[in-house]
Amino acid sequence: MLTTKQHELLCFIDDRLRNSGVSPSFEEMKDALGLKSKSGIHRLISALEERDFIRRLPNRARALEVLKLPEGGISEIRSESSSNIVTMSPKAPPSAPMKEMAIAANDVIEIPLHGKIAAGMPIEALEGQSALSVPAALLGSGEHYALEVSGDSMIDAGILDGDYALIQRTENARNGEIVVALVHEEEATLKYLFKENDKVRLDPANAAYEAQFYGPGEVRIQGKMAGLLRRYN
Repeated sequence: MLTTKQHELLCFIDDRLRNSGVSPSFEEMKDALGLKSKSGIHRLISALEERDFIRRLPNRARALEVLKLPEGGISEIRSESSSNIVTMSPKAPPSAPMKEMAIAANDVIEIPLHGKIAAGMPIEALEGQSALSVPAALLGSGEHYALEVSGDSMIDAGILDGDYALIQRTENARNGEIVVALVHEEEATLKYLFKENDKVRLDPANAAYEAQFYGPGEVRIQGKMAGLLRRYN
């Protein structure tokens, strides 16, 4: 089932594709749904993608394809106690073929920016919140936030002091992935994750630093790295 906003966005995208062959921009979607921020559109698109209603065509910022529609199209939205839920049919007529389109360089979304995170010894993270504008093409599905990198322990992975790490929020990660690890529920650090028997090893990417070892329950994953932004002055 879809929420009302998910349903409205899906039908808006499908209508635009049928009429013009070009998916709408994040700004147009935001205005159509009456939302204040494009980050809300990103969350809705991610939810539709995870439910296999749409897919993003690779290497393009605005290339969306509608795979199926809710039952009854835009008009069939439940009311009363279930007013925020709509039903869906297993299959619906496919949308019109998508035309080739150029990447829209101005398609950006805002994601939460939570303080600094250590690429060295653990420091505080997820304290305070502002926003960071990020090109939509840098992010995949799921919920994301950003952290400013402090330190040099990940320089051999191309992560420098002052960079912005783009993090996909998750509590699970595979060995060898770069994660935000919360240590002792107090301090967070950006490191490679490795699980060895009953131990968790957090590896730096700088020979000047040593790996950190922790026991069960001492480390909690708060996300894994999805991208990187760097500003040049």
